Amino acid sequence: MSIAYDSPAGVGQHGTDRSNDVGIHAGMSPQEVIAGIKERGIELVDLRFSDIFGMWHHFTVPSGSLTEASFTEGFGFDGSSIRGWKSINESDMIVVPDSNTAVMDPFYERGTMTLIGDVLDPITKEEYARDPRGVARRCEQYVISTGIADKAYVGPEAEFFIFDSVHFDNQPWASYYNIESDEGFWNSGADGPNTGYRPRSKGGYFPTPPTDGLQDLRSEMMLTMSELGIVMERQHHEVASGGQSEINMRFDSLLQMADKLQWFKYVVKNCAVRAGKTATFMPKPLFGDNGTGMHCHFSLFKNGDNLFAGDGYAGLSDEGRWAIGGLLRHATALIALTNPTTNSYKRLVPHYEAPIKLAFSSRNRSAAVRIPMYESSPQSKRFEFRCPDPTANGYLAFSALCMAALDGIQNRIDPGEPLDKNIYDLPPEELKQVPDAPTSLETALNALEEDHEFLLRGDVFSRELIQAFLDYKRHHELLEVQTRPHPYEFNLYFDA
Repeated sequence: MSIAYDSPAGVGQHGTDRSNDVGIHAGMSPQEVIAGIKERGIELVDLRFSDIFGMWHHFTVPSGSLTEASFTEGFGFDGSSIRGWKSINESDMIVVPDSNTAVMDPFYERGTMTLIGDVLDPITKEEYARDPRGVARRCEQYVISTGIADKAYVGPEAEFFIFDSVHFDNQPWASYYNIESDEGFWNSGADGPNTGYRPRSKGGYFPTPPTDGLQDLRSEMMLTMSELGIVMERQHHEVASGGQSEINMRFDSLLQMADKLQWFKYVVKNCAVRAGKTATFMPKPLFGDNGTGMHCHFSLFKNGDNLFAGDGYAGLSDEGRWAIGGLLRHATALIALTNPTTNSYKRLVPHYEAPIKLAFSSRNRSAAVRIPMYESSPQSKRFEFRCPDPTANGYLAFSALCMAALDGIQNRIDPGEPLDKNIYDLPPEELKQVPDAPTSLETALNALEEDHEFLLRGDVFSRELIQAFLDYKRHHELLEVQTRPHPYEFNLYFDA
């Protein structure tokens, strides 16, 4: 994770000085990390790893437990309770910290250095097939092995909501959720002091304070990420009322960007809680207003040159067009990994808000793939996949996106003609010619089961990981939602 980490240890709030403020720099060797811990009196080391679905897990050890051998031998732990991992009879795992990821946690009270690790099998010492970070690392290695490129760059735009409070419960006889947001337009008639400054439904794009009541909190989030060494670009209110927000990181190489996305979610959630609020990356928490996406910008480079830059349509090279062709061919399967929840498909709804038409265009934001045109430099040429949402595991989603693009280049897949018309103004007979993205998790999972050979090349993904992903999603999420009454069904059918 080649991030220039300069974060202060033990910082509980941006700009707050503490006596143990130190900086740990990326690119450090294990010896340098050990020396830095001793010189600066760091007490604790937090070891982190991700499950298949992108949730960070951790355990903390005294700093004296970290030795040079730890960076090869790792730390043992019980993985039997990690979602989607092996059962209790094969539960022993090893996490091996990556010294390049050393950074001080900005939220812990005591000075704690964090290290992101890779998970190994304790017997074979081989990479655990279900460790998603290993997938991203192997993907970067595969990119080089093809000879096509030597760098894959990703720039996700992760949106989220900030609420004041949320309550939810599910019982056999009752089910409900209740979101509290002082910024929500539905509170315009609330009793008590009421300024009336709230974004309207679908009217939250770029308002200034006092309508934008979350400016300072988003800045706190952005500055905290900057302290972690993540290069930030901007923050702003998003379209929906009720606190929809976006903070943009600068693009980076695939594995580094996936690591950064983990930090991004961690910082957003912890800054929100510290401010007495809560943040969610759930794609569709509010009915009738815009959902939350994670548009992903992607490009391939070789020897410092952008392979997607050329003199074709929208300034694309043949490789750029073929990469888009690969993405569109595998999109239905790919979306199982980029939009991996049942709630994801409350956002991917035809003729509503999300770009679900599997087409590409230079400027048309209703197409699933867009080629941004606001930068003229060939080095900035890229495509933007607009379907994904931030419930995706970045290690898997970015890797799958890259593998689909590489398959397109390897097989010279023609993406067809661009669609530069307003998709929603097309006549029905013409609209039918443009395929839709899947509109249910079940459809996407079935597509991934049928179409995943492109993911297995170079042993980037494993059949074991894909099957574990499918099994868990079908039995622990899809079936659980399908077999529960929905509250709105009482409105529709109770008096039937």
